[in-house]
Amino acid sequence: MKKHNFYAGPSILSQYTVQNTADAILDFAGTGLSLMEVSHRSKEFVAVCDESRSLVKELLDVPSTHEVIFLGGGASMQFCMVPYNLLKKKASYMDTGTWASKAIKEAKLFGEVDVVASSKEKNYSFIPKNYTVPDDSDYFHITTNNTIYGTQIHHIPEVNVPLVADMSSDIFSRPVDVSLYDAIYAGAQKNLAPAGVTIVIVRKDALNKVDRPIPTMLNYMTHVEKESMFNTPPVVPVFAALQTLKWYKEQGGILAMQRKNEEKAAVLYDEIDRNRLFKGTAEKEDRSLMNVCFVMNDEYKELESGFASFAAAAGMIGIKGHRSVGGFRASIYNAMPVESVSALVQTMQEFEKQH
Repeated sequence: MKKHNFYAGPSILSQYTVQNTADAILDFAGTGLSLMEVSHRSKEFVAVCDESRSLVKELLDVPSTHEVIFLGGGASMQFCMVPYNLLKKKASYMDTGTWASKAIKEAKLFGEVDVVASSKEKNYSFIPKNYTVPDDSDYFHITTNNTIYGTQIHHIPEVNVPLVADMSSDIFSRPVDVSLYDAIYAGAQKNLAPAGVTIVIVRKDALNKVDRPIPTMLNYMTHVEKESMFNTPPVVPVFAALQTLKWYKEQGGILAMQRKNEEKAAVLYDEIDRNRLFKGTAEKEDRSLMNVCFVMNDEYKELESGFASFAAAAGMIGIKGHRSVGGFRASIYNAMPVESVSALVQTMQEFEKQH
């Protein structure tokens, strides 16, 4: 039976990425060595890093004012690295979920934090609107896609301060105007590679502006100047990231990925809205194209465990919702084929017929 991988992260990767990485683990670039044992200073792996940075810049149209770096520590490390490097006196944050609230907590260690808007009172089921970001903020931090709650910012805020964004779960899913941001960061394990590497796109002239001393490893400039080679990078995830970036280019680039993502999400949300057993948990205008969250309608709550078992038997893997929301979550990242989404829809329809 075919398995359909809806895990929220680590999550589905293209077969191109999986196969090429598996091959390199056996023999990397004809060296006769495994990718897992090759020197990160070797000319073969330095070429991997160089090409990876180049492809990120090409796919996202990164301007020359910014640099791409690969770091460890996950997006959670960026919750402190961002304010360490960029927060001089005050920063503004929008609270749209668990990861945004964690970023806020860390930022408060470095200066004043103004939480300009939050959807916490409604269990993060929508993206706040009609808020004001103070013009004296050093930056405004947003989480563009909220994996747990299934919401996504579809219209980037127009503010008079630089933006900083956690794009861990929707980077490369749609075009981005990088020039608006002082920093964009993303853990790899949704749309790029296995967990272990974090991508950061940072505006170079925003660095070295804070008065506080910054530990060497936590200073963005360290990694900009050393081209992500200050310490040993996570070699296998970086190589896998390169394969994914090559695959995106083969697919037609980021606009092509956006069209496919919109198509997949429409297929699944249409079924959720049609099927009498289910309902979505996020406000319709703020629904995520990456993480589709839904529950049983109130009158069918007792069928939840039954559907979970039914879907698992049909090959639907990883659709259990996060405990904060309950129900179900289908993560349909870039590598998810529309055929898998259609298979989930068919499973929902078959379960409906039985009940």
